[in-house]
Amino acid sequence: MSLPEPRDPSGPYRVSVVCLGNICRSPMAEKVLSADLERAGLHDLVRVDSSGTGHWHIGDGMDTRAATTLRVHGYLTTHTARQFDPADLGTRDLVLAMDLDNLDELSGAVAEHGAELGFDPSRLRLFRSFAPGVGPNPEVPDPYYGGDDGFTAVLSMVESAAKGLTSELATRLRG
Repeated sequence: MSLPEPRDPSGPYRVSVVCLGNICRSPMAEKVLSADLERAGLHDLVRVDSSGTGHWHIGDGMDTRAATTLRVHGYLTTHTARQFDPADLGTRDLVLAMDLDNLDELSGAVAEHGAELGFDPSRLRLFRSFAPGVGPNPEVPDPYYGGDDGFTAVLSMVESAAKGLTSELATRLRG
């Protein structure tokens, strides 16, 4: 899968990861992807953020189960939830949804605001589509209403997708 060209070739490549509430999946993906980019020496070339399509958790920290899962595996956990702002489409190179419901919500924002903000729909994808051999279901399920094992499973999915995306970003940005 090829990545879109940077919108601003002189600036960092901007990636935004989006889930429903921005307290579980998308902040986990943000932290894992940021760590992978750091290890790959791409931290100066790529900026990663996250948000949620819903407003319920604006200003909250990460879900404690998500934070515990990340911390146990050596990732950072500092986070403040925010809601996706359609204006973000004007500055992001790639917007990655965690599931099909979020993809549909974001597709609506792209249909309504994308043209005026110069955001091509090809810049909107599912996060897990970057995982090698993902199979027929490229979604990252919401672990919020389940147990701790759901967060561990999400971390595994996120790590696989982040490695694939980091590899593609390295190819795109380093030539």
